[in-house]
Amino acid sequence: MNNNFYLKDLDSDIKYILIAFLATIGLGIFTGMAYLYYTTESTPVGVIEHYKGSNDASYENWDEFLDKPPKTEKYLHDMLETTHAHVTSFAIISILLGIIFYFNSVIIGRLKLFLIIEPFISTLITFSSLWIMRYFNDGFVYLVMVSAALLYPCWLIMISVSIYELLFKKK
Repeated sequence: MNNNFYLKDLDSDIKYILIAFLATIGLGIFTGMAYLYYTTESTPVGVIEHYKGSNDASYENWDEFLDKPPKTEKYLHDMLETTHAHVTSFAIISILLGIIFYFNSVIIGRLKLFLIIEPFISTLITFSSLWIMRYFNDGFVYLVMVSAALLYPCWLIMISVSIYELLFKKK
């Protein structure tokens, strides 16, 4: 991965465009992470209930009931819709971040390649594991959580390093 061209070498106009894109996609990623926490509490039981449903309808008060989405079983059409939307959008996010990050001069070598490739692998593992968890074995929830725990930091590192180089590294 030897480059003769880096993000720091870009004209300031394109740097601002890339910074705006990276900040916006970062906000979208953080919003997605907040939604995951909100709907699953980032626990194995919460993830399982989110996809397999829960009979526990006990809410402390009516406002909480109205504010939280019900934990209903995800049917085949729900699983297909979720998988299609997420795998497609995660692939697009990963390729765009990967292409931008490829041109950074801060992280090089195998670590750079790992950070670029890993989100694709985690996406495949996460959504394959969701299906297996939903229909066959609750234990796959741990693979879902580990793969997501690898994916999101990779994206955030690529965003942070790219913004750092665009803002602070000089030609």
